[in-house]
Amino acid sequence: MFADITSSHLVLAGTEATASGAYADPWAFQAHPEVWVLVAFFIGAYVYMARVIGPRAVPAGQAPVSGRQIASFAGAVGLFWFAADWPVHDIGENYLYSVHMFQHMVFSYFVPPLALMSIPTWMARTVIGDGRAYRVFRFLTSPVIAGVLFNVVVMVLHIPGMVNASTENGPLHYTLHLLVVTTALLMWCPVIGPFEELRINHLGKCIYLFLMSVVPTVPAGWLTFAEGTVYKHYNTPVRVWGLSPTDDQQIAGAMMKIGGGMFLWSIVVYLFFKRFSRNFEQDNTYVRDRQIPAAEITGHDESTLTYADVTAAFARNDPPSPTSTPAPNEH
Repeated sequence: MFADITSSHLVLAGTEATASGAYADPWAFQAHPEVWVLVAFFIGAYVYMARVIGPRAVPAGQAPVSGRQIASFAGAVGLFWFAADWPVHDIGENYLYSVHMFQHMVFSYFVPPLALMSIPTWMARTVIGDGRAYRVFRFLTSPVIAGVLFNVVVMVLHIPGMVNASTENGPLHYTLHLLVVTTALLMWCPVIGPFEELRINHLGKCIYLFLMSVVPTVPAGWLTFAEGTVYKHYNTPVRVWGLSPTDDQQIAGAMMKIGGGMFLWSIVVYLFFKRFSRNFEQDNTYVRDRQIPAAEITGHDESTLTYADVTAAFARNDPPSPTSTPAPNEH
């Protein structure tokens, strides 16, 4: 009798799982038309701005967008599509938290800077303008405000109750993803935003990005060394790649701590040495080109200094007498 009840329970559980589609097949294709529509909107809006608005916003003969900006846009849209669509979205939402973490890293660290690099200044000014919207944007992209908003969202996203609820609530799930992308865009604006006047200097960028890598290490360390399953939603009977729930969350923590931190630190090192090499090049240009830098020129005389002028200047000043001795110091 016990065997019959157990067998019936497993059949019912399997039927419910198959009906919901959660555990039927981790790699079964799932269509996400909302993602396709969003990607199509991004592409259509960018093409319209570049081809219709751009020629009227830039001087005649100047390309509205450069090849580098087009490549950055393609990279941003491609990475966004890859992370938001099947199979990354489905595996990350139902089976592996490490894949879910990878998805958030793409939305936070890879897509936003590429998207900002693809936006020319004229396009940003056309959309935001110079009035109240610009003032609000300037406030939100100040380093302190943008950094605090981004890190608050990062901390909220790792609360177990929030994670478990978002995986079972579609609107909440997409709202959190929207917050991740939005606050990440604000966080990256002081570094590589389209408005040059809102960017901070190279040293400030290094300090700013280093600080952005500090706060995420808190939940990352917690996930890496936590005992037991932190997120009950990912304690599923179907294990993708044979990863246990504990191994899955430890990989997620290591990915966040090492992967995200190393990415930001590599940018810090690049910016530091780029600035150092630029200063070194400017200071040593005159050695290679045998030219004195403009900063070292103290005068701009229109007349040419000749040997006769130098001789006359010395003649007007009598040399000191060889018999004269300096007066002794009086104490």
